[in-house]
Amino acid sequence: MNVAEIDYSAEPASIILPERYNAAVEFVDVHIPAGRGDKAAFIDDQASYSYAELTERVNRAGNALLSLGLPSESRVLLCLQDTIDFPAAFFGAMKAGLVPVPLNTLMTTDDYAYILSDSRARALIVSDDLYEKWDPIISGSPHLNQVVISHGHRHGKAILSDLLDAASHDLAPAATSPDDVAFWLYTSGSTGRPKGAMHMHRDLIYTAVHYGRGVLGIREDDLVFSAAKMFFAYGLGNTLTFPLFAGATAVVHAGRPTPDSVLSVLQHHKPTIFFGVPTLYAAMVAAEIAPGDGAERLRLAVSAGEALPQDVGNRWQSAFDTEIIDGLGSTEMLHIFLSNRPGHARYGTTGKAIPGYDLRLLDEAGNDVGTGEIGELTVRGGSAAMAYWNQREKSLRTFQGPWTRTGDQYTVDADGYYTYAGRNDDMLKVSGIWVSPFEVESTLIEHDAVLEVGVVGAPDVDQLIKPKAFVVTAAGTPGDDKLTMALQDYVKSRLAPHKYPRWIEYVEELPKTATGKVQRYKLRSRDS
Repeated sequence: MNVAEIDYSAEPASIILPERYNAAVEFVDVHIPAGRGDKAAFIDDQASYSYAELTERVNRAGNALLSLGLPSESRVLLCLQDTIDFPAAFFGAMKAGLVPVPLNTLMTTDDYAYILSDSRARALIVSDDLYEKWDPIISGSPHLNQVVISHGHRHGKAILSDLLDAASHDLAPAATSPDDVAFWLYTSGSTGRPKGAMHMHRDLIYTAVHYGRGVLGIREDDLVFSAAKMFFAYGLGNTLTFPLFAGATAVVHAGRPTPDSVLSVLQHHKPTIFFGVPTLYAAMVAAEIAPGDGAERLRLAVSAGEALPQDVGNRWQSAFDTEIIDGLGSTEMLHIFLSNRPGHARYGTTGKAIPGYDLRLLDEAGNDVGTGEIGELTVRGGSAAMAYWNQREKSLRTFQGPWTRTGDQYTVDADGYYTYAGRNDDMLKVSGIWVSPFEVESTLIEHDAVLEVGVVGAPDVDQLIKPKAFVVTAAGTPGDDKLTMALQDYVKSRLAPHKYPRWIEYVEELPKTATGKVQRYKLRSRDS
């Protein structure tokens, strides 16, 4: 069986891949020989599925796709809710030598039309309750000729369960190499149209070894639950590759991850590791949700998607008696490469570089900045995407030799802890001094009247840029002039005077990506 050779005695761990390597073998095929056939691999909203059942479904899915006449390396769009069909289709396509492309299930028809055209995908597997978004655009695609429905009505299309039943349960892995493109992930679009990041077969094992095992220490006896869905990079590792690599069990939930629904899963399944995003953690502590008996086995909570405010981390740990391990990853790097460590979480920071990754902070001229100075974070590591599909100029700007530019602004202290300052295009120069929107947001969120906040730059009467805050108030709190003055005074009392928001606009909700990132470019365009 062509799998990786891993030397954990090295620092960082050494990974040697064979010439012929298919990631589906590494994450799926190894479990039955290892004696895990009867163990639960996934628990979705309908049933529990053993590793033996997962292996059979993956093989059947790969054969089913091949039976549709798809040529090798064809893109297969996966617009799927979190059920057992996701891992079956994802690894089935990969094992068959096809290229699965998981998609955000919250996108609009216009978004899907763009991706359908951009990817030139030949097949689409879509959950029944999402099909209506696709129906207006399917017939107009010159490339898409196979549509398969998961869990539902036919709509005149093939049904995945029927295809699986008719397919063979034996499938030899395609003769791929570690450097073959295995799957695409479209960026979340926090700065505009999504871009297709092309990842190789070698990338998944790199993140599983260095972060899933090396930092989180996921074990075979763990039960993990991720509120972040499998369609984007963070959730893909949390639910799919990390638990499978460890031989653990993952709970998957198709519904929207609200504070109440997440608490329900925590109480019912009692996971040992929980993955969330800052927006969700903030909402749960703001709602004063008590863990009840859902946290009795929880040994670790993990956060990513956007920097975790210090106040949210402290309040969560006080309520749940479990620390949050905040980290930074990206679609381009597949998962987290900068993180706090269990037992050593320093709230307000994103932690230190993960073994296996190197970090640099660069100024606008490309020079390294000093300790405590703001610079753009660049990362080097073995999970970087090959490039963006059909985006040469953007690829050249982002992927520069072995280094990947993140677009995130950070500072690093003498102990090696990194603190988030904002995105490149979010940073504000006020009175000639750089201001981090995140710093202002983190201060405002500590006020009891503030539930969520986004800060951007806006011009004053002299066309000079000053901070402006968009605030979602806590339940029962009116957004009025009195509160505006109170919030401005609150920031002035905690930060340098030039950093306080000159204007505060009260809104019902903030525009966000699926990962919980505030889309500040939408706030800027709203204000223009």
